[in-house]
Amino acid sequence: MLAYLRNILSLKCPRCHTGSIFTHKWYQLNHTTSLKESCETCGQRTQLEPGFYHGTGYVSYALTVGFSIISFVIFYLVTGITIRDGRIFYWLIANTVVLILLQPWFMRLSRVLWLSWFFHDDDKFHNSVRSTTSKF
Repeated sequence: MLAYLRNILSLKCPRCHTGSIFTHKWYQLNHTTSLKESCETCGQRTQLEPGFYHGTGYVSYALTVGFSIISFVIFYLVTGITIRDGRIFYWLIANTVVLILLQPWFMRLSRVLWLSWFFHDDDKFHNSVRSTTSKF
């Protein structure tokens, strides 16, 4: 499970875990979600069919809601706020700003997650890589 999280958070190819699948850096906002045709290392296609990535909106939504819940719980534990307390607006403003800043990363993470759910590790690929790189 930790290896899966490490591979997902690296935003690399879900098959080989080494090749980059995005064409530009995350801060180039015009091309935040632009994907390469395939992974340069293993050849895994990323453009599978039209509309394949429409489901990533739901994944991105789940990630942002989860982030907001976690940040609220941390803010609650640190400050001890209540619903009637006016300090809740500090959390709301801070959470909104952080979500806006992290949105390109959440969009990329949702695409990598979506692709990894359909294309898992390829054992034949990893075994062939191990056999060609092993020393006898």
